[in-house]
Amino acid sequence: MTAWNPAQYLKFEDERTRAARDLLARVPGHGYGPGGDAAPTRIFDLGCGPGNSTELLADRFPEARLEGLDSSPDMLEEARRRLPQVAFAGADLSSWTPPADADLLFANAVFQWVPGHLAAMARILAALSSGAVLAVQMPDNLEQPSHRLMREIAQEAPFASKLAGAIIQRRPLEPAGVCYDALSGLCSDLDIWGVTYHHRMASPASITQWVMGTGLRPFLEPLDADERAWFLDTYTQAVSEAYPPQRDGVILLPFPRRFVVARRA
Repeated sequence: MTAWNPAQYLKFEDERTRAARDLLARVPGHGYGPGGDAAPTRIFDLGCGPGNSTELLADRFPEARLEGLDSSPDMLEEARRRLPQVAFAGADLSSWTPPADADLLFANAVFQWVPGHLAAMARILAALSSGAVLAVQMPDNLEQPSHRLMREIAQEAPFASKLAGAIIQRRPLEPAGVCYDALSGLCSDLDIWGVTYHHRMASPASITQWVMGTGLRPFLEPLDADERAWFLDTYTQAVSEAYPPQRDGVILLPFPRRFVVARRA
């Protein structure tokens, strides 16, 4: 997979951070620690990216010990520039285990990239101490035109053999009930909900720019320059047909997301 590009990702920083703000608003501010009445004191931002979500956590819990984790060296470098006072480190969530004193794990738009993400979430939640919280947000948009078109174009491209791995890179999220059954036995409280945002986009090319920072990455990485240009042109044209403009010219991009806030029993 191509390396994460912080500059490309941050072209839509406000839109990407909106879900992190909404997730953080549902994270309890107390109920942690041995007595069950304290604020969180050790927080991990899982999949911290360029630090936009970490910044929210630092503002909400300024007294906590905060650490950001990510698998991308480029994202970690950008996060360190943004928040030099915060510790950042590399980590793979498919194998990472929280330390015993972790009492809030915040994971904005990362677990969808982890193979067997639900099992990974359950394993990490099981390792937490009683009263600790795992808060997760995941895009639930693989069946939206923005992502369905990627797969269709990849299958029809003259260089389709190069893109076979990209087509199966992510799987749709399991139904909310499956998620509930997998986690509820570990929790004293479990809240699962979904939201569909409707982001205002200036043009079909804006949608292409948006997904170039995330979902399009596995499709573009195996291609040479000419093939990449063909894919982007074909994709943008398909997007223009799938997302017609509103009366004022604005294009609305529906973006469903899944939220989970789980407190360890």
